[in-house]
Amino acid sequence: MNPERSKAYRDANRLAWDAAEPGHREARFLKLLEAFRTPGYNYLDGIATRVLTERIGLAGKSVVQLACNNGREILSVRNLGAGRCAGFDISAKFIAEGHELAAAGKIECELAASDVYEIPRTFDGQFDVAFVSVGALILMPHLDTFFSVPARLLRPGGTLFLYERHPLLDMFDWRGEAEPPPFAQSYFRTEPFEFKQVINYWTREEYETPPMYVFHHKLADVFNGVIGAGFRVDWFEEYPHDISEVYAHFSRLRFPMPLSYALTATRG
Repeated sequence: MNPERSKAYRDANRLAWDAAEPGHREARFLKLLEAFRTPGYNYLDGIATRVLTERIGLAGKSVVQLACNNGREILSVRNLGAGRCAGFDISAKFIAEGHELAAAGKIECELAASDVYEIPRTFDGQFDVAFVSVGALILMPHLDTFFSVPARLLRPGGTLFLYERHPLLDMFDWRGEAEPPPFAQSYFRTEPFEFKQVINYWTREEYETPPMYVFHHKLADVFNGVIGAGFRVDWFEEYPHDISEVYAHFSRLRFPMPLSYALTATRG
């Protein structure tokens, strides 16, 4: 994909996420604000918490999260004992939410609105851990370019932690309770999905939005992107639980399917 087209997709997604922010704020923000007023509050689930604290180790380490939304996860990482923390997201409105959450919890964390592909070079080599969580990769037009960003932000020997929805989910229609769920797309799809009606993952309600572009990436694309950026894959696991807030009903299928996965890799 040429750089101009990639940038056009990302600019469109910025507008779509800014438009989505009021609905997300109304659905859950006040509860999050109250939660972060509790000292040491941790929003992360058990898998992410264990990987970060036991497999990787956070004590005193500097951590950056790419596509951090309103910062609820990177603020939790700071509360778990990490040192310097920073989060970047394309939506200035969601970053503003993050500043409110940080203030409520009296948490020191750098949060900035930035296209992930354009994070300033002044942050290069400043972090021990790069965290990429659910919903980030589907907004990235090109994974080779994307994974070069955590590669440059990390120090040599730094760790990439990826915890994402499984790409198999793109094959199915998430609506309804049919079992098995109906196929809707090819696993080998290469064209982006264009949405003008988007689901609010907190409420499962659909709402109108400026055009949003979502990209399907096979697991092979993920692994090749990570390896091509100079990482050594250390560990990989798949799970039958949903982390996207959209496919929770899939976890109740008679024959469970992979709904999420986790990966850690070391920067060379």
